[in-house]
Order: sequence, then C-alpha cells, then structure tokens
Amino acid sequence: MPWVTDGLRVGLFGGSFNPAHGAHRAASLIAMRRLGLDRVWWLVTPGNPLKDNRALPPLEERIAIARRVARHPRIDVTGFEAALGTRYSYETVAWLRRRLPTVRFVWIMGADNLAHFDRWQRWRAIADLVPLAVVDRMGNSLAATASPAAQALARYRIDESDARVLADLAPPAWVFLHGLKSPVSSTGIRAARAAPAGTNPGGGQHTS
Repeated sequence: MPWVTDGLRVGLFGGSFNPAHGAHRAASLIAMRRLGLDRVWWLVTPGNPLKDNRALPPLEERIAIARRVARHPRIDVTGFEAALGTRYSYETVAWLRRRLPTVRFVWIMGADNLAHFDRWQRWRAIADLVPLAVVDRMGNSLAATASPAAQALARYRIDESDARVLADLAPPAWVFLHGLKSPVSSTGIRAARAAPAGTNPGGGQHTS
C-alpha cells in the first residue's frame, strides 16, 4: 500500500487499466487540482467483476505500464488489492476506511462508470463510505447524470464550484467535474490493436 499519513486527502482511482493511458492521467490531475487532493492512488485491480477477464494481461504488466503513463510524484500506482484478496470496490474501500480512519479518501470515477454504477456490488454502501468525484468523459455526461445511481444520489450532489470541500464532507456526497473531453479510452486502444491494418475500429468510451 502506498505511503499515507493522518489527514491526507487521497483520491482512489480504481480500474483494470488495460491499458493505462493519458486520459487516466488527465482525470487524476483534474481531480487532484479541483478537489485539493494530496495524492491519487491508481488501484490496478486483478480483474473487473463486470467484465470478461480471460484476456486480461497479468497484473504486474498492467502496473508497469500504468507507472510509465502516470509520471507524477503524487500519483501512486498500486496493485495491493490482489494482496488483500478483495474482489469488489466496496471491500477495498471498507478495508481502507477501517484501517485508515483519519485519511480523507475520495473515490474517483469517469462518467462512463457512473452510468452503470448501480450495477456495482453494494454501490450504495460505497457512496455511504466515501465522497465520490465523477470526471466528465466525452459522450457520457447525459447518460451518467440521468443514470439510476445519479438519480438516487441527486440530493447529495454538490455544486462544482464547491468541489474543493468534497473530501471534508461526510458521505454520501458527490460532485461532477467538467473539463476532460478526451476521446481516448482503454476499450478503443484495445480495439485498435486488434484491428487489421488499414481499418478503423472506432473507440469505446470506457475509461478502464
């Protein structure tokens, strides 16, 4: 687990990072700046329970690529969930809150993930454990803010101008951060790699 101390503001950015890319880094920097975070942890997961992981590259390979992409002294890339044995984000967040109760964690996700957040294991419990920061993604804003999870949590959404206080708020609390409109996605990168030369496979919008 990365170094941390009492009172730090730490963003948790989970995903398979298959592969990590510039939009992951840009989203992290936006969250760091707008939320006043001290650090952002990239939680490279052993596998996404909502996806087919049979073709997923080894964890060590994905971590190595993520570290090359991150290139920032305040972004920590870690695969400690594998050592914990946690399968779901809720389990990881609950463990961190028990282990580090004085650290002010914020869960960071792309708007594409908010669009199907209601499918996550114990998603309401995640929202009750840590504030959420949703970073805009190209083509996902309307679907995300109209999603079942966004509607269920609507009364806990704070204005974007108040984003800097998010880490200090008792959950549930969340903010939608505009500004990142990169079309780059892990899905699109994988499709481009798999496509025959001279074809245009298009790009998905999923961040990880």
